[in-house]
Amino acid sequence: MTRRTRDQEIDESSISIGEPEDAAAGKTAVAVTMKRALEQMGPTRTAKTLLKLNQTDGFDCQGCAWPDPSPDHRHTAEFCENGAKAVVDEATKETIDRRFFAEHPVAELADHTDYWLNKQGRLLEPMVLRPGGTHYEPISWDDAYATIARHLNRLASPDQAIFYTSGKTSNEAAFAYQLFARAFGTNNLPDCSNMCHESTSVGLAEVIGIGKGSVSLDDVHHAELIMIMGQNPGTNHPRMLSALEQAKRNGARIIAVNPLKEAGLIRFKNPQTPRGMVGPGTELADLYLQIRINGDLALLQGIAARLLEWGAVDESFIDQHTVGFQEYADHLAALDWDEVLATTGLTMAEIDEAAGMFRDSGASVTCWAMGITQHRNAVATVKEIVNLALLQGNIGKPGAGVCPVRGHSNVQGDRTMGIWERVPAHFLDGVRDEFGFEPPREHGFDSVASIKALRDGDARVFIGMGGNFVSAAPDTSVTEEAMRGADLTVHVSTKLNRSHVVHGEEALILPALGRSERDQTGGTDQRVSVEDSMSAVHTSRGPLPPASPHLRSEVDIVCSIAEATLGDRAPSIPWSDFRSDYTTIRHSIARVVPGCAAYDEKASQPGGFVLPHPPRDSRTFPTEADRAIFSVSPIDVVQVPEGRLLLQTMRSHDQFNTTIYGLDDRYRGISGGRRVLLMHPDDITAYGFEDGDYVDITSEWDGVERQVPKFRIVAYDQPRGCVAAYYPETNPLVPLDSTAEGSNQPTSKSVIVRLERATAEETGVRHASDAGRVTPNGRGDENKRHVQPHLLS
Repeated sequence: MTRRTRDQEIDESSISIGEPEDAAAGKTAVAVTMKRALEQMGPTRTAKTLLKLNQTDGFDCQGCAWPDPSPDHRHTAEFCENGAKAVVDEATKETIDRRFFAEHPVAELADHTDYWLNKQGRLLEPMVLRPGGTHYEPISWDDAYATIARHLNRLASPDQAIFYTSGKTSNEAAFAYQLFARAFGTNNLPDCSNMCHESTSVGLAEVIGIGKGSVSLDDVHHAELIMIMGQNPGTNHPRMLSALEQAKRNGARIIAVNPLKEAGLIRFKNPQTPRGMVGPGTELADLYLQIRINGDLALLQGIAARLLEWGAVDESFIDQHTVGFQEYADHLAALDWDEVLATTGLTMAEIDEAAGMFRDSGASVTCWAMGITQHRNAVATVKEIVNLALLQGNIGKPGAGVCPVRGHSNVQGDRTMGIWERVPAHFLDGVRDEFGFEPPREHGFDSVASIKALRDGDARVFIGMGGNFVSAAPDTSVTEEAMRGADLTVHVSTKLNRSHVVHGEEALILPALGRSERDQTGGTDQRVSVEDSMSAVHTSRGPLPPASPHLRSEVDIVCSIAEATLGDRAPSIPWSDFRSDYTTIRHSIARVVPGCAAYDEKASQPGGFVLPHPPRDSRTFPTEADRAIFSVSPIDVVQVPEGRLLLQTMRSHDQFNTTIYGLDDRYRGISGGRRVLLMHPDDITAYGFEDGDYVDITSEWDGVERQVPKFRIVAYDQPRGCVAAYYPETNPLVPLDSTAEGSNQPTSKSVIVRLERATAEETGVRHASDAGRVTPNGRGDENKRHVQPHLLS
C-alpha cells in the first residue's frame, strides 16, 4: 500500500465535535479575523487592506456579492469575518517561486490537498508544464501568449476552445474576455454561475423578463417580512446579517427556511455594536422551518394556497401586471395537502403560521441561494417564489421583491458583460456595431457541456479566468479525466489549486494581480468595476504593491492573448488601448451593454450607480407577454428509495467556494477536519450506526455508483432522511448528468446516497487515489475506477 504525504493522512483524533452555536459573529469573529490577518499579513498590510475594504476609495471584497451601504452609512470596518479571510488569503506574505516548482514534481503536488496547495502562497511568475514534463518551469509572458496562440490557431474549429470565467473577474476583464472569445469565433463562455445561480437566471427571465433580483438594500431594511430560503448568510454572506438586523429594528419579521438550523439565522451579534460584542445580540428568525431537502416548491404552493383561501391577494396588481393567474389559482385549489406535508416534512400549523405572516405583511422580500437552485426542479421553484410575490404585488414597490443572493463578488457583473454561452442577440448586435465583425450566433457550451466536450474530444483547449474549475465542478472523476484529455489547459490564477495539477498535455499557470493590489498597467493607476447582487455597479482599486513585479492584470493578460492569437483578425478591436487605459473599455461597455450609458462617469461616482431593472423601476415586465407570468408547476420532488438518504453538499464556515481557509466549522461545532456527515440522531440509530462511526458514502445514478470513503457521522438536528457534508469533498458524488431542468445546473443539493460502514483498511493510511471511486451498479470490484481525492483532512 502506498503511503500518502503527511498532510493527507486521515487522523481520526484530529476531528472534535462540540455543540453548534446559536449566534453568529460577535467578539469571537473579531478575534478570529484579527488573528488570521496579523499572522498572514502583518500589522501594516492588515491596516492597508481591511480599512480600504468595501470603501468608496478602496477595493471590493473578493468574497460574496452582498451590496455595500450608501457611502454615508459605511462603517470604518465595512467587512465581515469571511470577507477578511478572503483578503488575507490573497494578500498573504507567503509566496511560491520557481524553486518551489523545481522541488515539487506535479505528481507529488497532485497528492496534496487543495487546502495544502492554497496555503503555499501567491504565485509569482508564469509557469509551464511541457508535454511529457514532470515539473512546472518558468516561461516568459510572451512565450506563454505564443503557446496559447499556437494551440488555439491550430484547432479544427473555434468551438474546440473553452473560455471559462470565475465570478471574481472584473467587468473590464470580463468584457474583454468575451470579446476575445467571440472574435476568435465561439460562444463557449461557461462561468461559475452555471453551477450556482443559473436556475435563478433562467427562472426569473422567463417570468419577469430579467434574470436579476428586484430589490435594493433599502428594500431589505424596510421590508415588513423577509423569508430566507436555502441560504446560510452567517457563513456565506455575513454582511447580510447587518441588513437583517436593521430590518428587525424597523419592525420586520423573518422566516428562515433551511434543513439545518444555522447560527446566523438564529441570532446575530453585531461586532459594530456594544450589544453585539458583550450583549445577547439580536434574534433574527421569528419562525424557523426546518424543511426536508427539496420541499421548498411544495411549501411555497402551500403558503400561496392559504393566501388565496383567505383572499390576501393584490387583485389590482394581478389584473394590471400579470397573466396566467386563473390557471395558477386552479392549480392551487386542487393542491394535495398530504403531498405538501410529506414533501416538506412540516406541520399544517407551521405552514399556516408562515402564510399568516405573509397575509399580515404589506411588503415582503424573499431571499434565496443555492439551497434552492441546485435541484432538478430548481427553475420551477424560482418561478414559484415569483408566483408568491406576484400574488401580493410584491414586485416594484418599496420594501418588497425577489432577492437571489449571489455567491461570488462579481458573478452577476460577468453575466452583464456578456460572459454567457447563450447571450441575447441584441448584445451580439451591439458587439458587431461597436467592433465591426460578426460574432458567432450559435449557443456555446455551459460548464456541464464543456466537461462533456472535453471528455468526448470535442474540445481541446481550456482557458480558465480565475477560479478552480476542477474542484468546483461535479462528478470529479469525469471532470479530471476530461481535463487530462485536453491539449492545453491554461489557468489565470493568484494561488495554487487543484486545477493546476489536473492538467492537459501542456499546461500554463498565468499569475494575475489580486483585487487588493495596485494595478499600474500602462504606467498609470487603473481601476476596475464590479456589480453586486442588487445590480449596483461601483469601482474598485487595490492599495497594496503587487506580490511580484512579474504579475499582470487580468485585463492585460486577456488583451495580450487576444493580440497574439488574432493577429490581423478583427482589426477594429483596440487591444492595446484597452490594455493601457481601462477607461477605453468602459466607453465600449457604455455603447454595447444595455443600461450602461455613461458607464465610466457613473461607475466612478462615490457608491457608483444602479443598473435599470424594469420590474423594480416601473412594474414593467419585458417577457413575451409584456407582463409578469404566473407559472404552474407540479410538486415534483426527488424520490428517495428505501434505505437511502438525500445528501446536500455545503460550505463550512472556514471556506469560500472551493478555497479552504481552515479545517474548522465553528458555528456547527466541528473542528480539526472536514470529512464529516451530518445526520439526524434517529437516522443514525435506524441505519445501525452510532454517532462517531465512519462510513463510506455511495451515490446512485443511472446504473452507476460513485463513492467517497471514510466520513465521520455527526449527530445533527435536521429532518429525517436528510444528510449534509462539505464540498468539494463530496463533489465526486454529484453525477454530471443530474442537472436542473431548464438550466442544466448540477443538482448538488439532491444527491441520493447510501451508507456503508468504513472497512478496517480504510481507517488506516490510504493513498490519495483511494479518496473516491466510481463503480457500475451490480458489478465486481474489478470494474472500480479510482477518483482523485479532495481535501482529505
